[in-house]
Amino acid sequence: MPRTQRGRRWLVRSVMLLCVLGLLPATWVHRVADRHVHSVAEVPAQEVAVVFGAGLWDGRPTPYLAHRLDTAAELYHRGKARVVLVTGDNSRAEYDEPDAMRAYLIERGVPERRIVSDYAGFDSWDSCVRAKKIFGVDRAILVSQGFHIRRAVALCRAAGVESYGVPVAEPFDSTWIYGGVREMAAAGKAALDAVTRPDPRYLGREERGVAEALGS
Repeated sequence: MPRTQRGRRWLVRSVMLLCVLGLLPATWVHRVADRHVHSVAEVPAQEVAVVFGAGLWDGRPTPYLAHRLDTAAELYHRGKARVVLVTGDNSRAEYDEPDAMRAYLIERGVPERRIVSDYAGFDSWDSCVRAKKIFGVDRAILVSQGFHIRRAVALCRAAGVESYGVPVAEPFDSTWIYGGVREMAAAGKAALDAVTRPDPRYLGREERGVAEALGS
């Protein structure tokens, strides 16, 4: 601690300033996204629902990812979405999130022709930009856990996709706590991505998968 009163005041003010700056990105996320987050029953119907990857266990979706996919299947069966775009990591041959997500949705009655895979959704910003630039998605329902959905909505809106979020409820366990704490740091990257608008790790050519699925 500083020995002088002036030094202590400077330290307190510096800490307060850092706290304010640290909370600004999270405040931006909530300001942009809060009014666009709805339940399955209340979300406006859109042609496309986007499901973000959340990891695999032995080639199958983790519980958190499975719950996202269950919600997406419900959106489809309720007529809230006509096509499901699954976006995840397939950066190596032995790890394929989108195909595992596709198989899970098919098991739950979503027709294969209504599922489109994005194999280069390496993070939320990449998934949003690719949905817009590669798959031609202008409006979408996003599906993710409550601690992540607002950041997803804010990022996709920054990428040009008019987005509405459906949060997936989870028990207040250690995974949820970790996800919530992680979001504080992730909000900073999200704000930076929204300002600088970097290209995704892999952009590639335009794909007609969503348009063809909607026309099938």
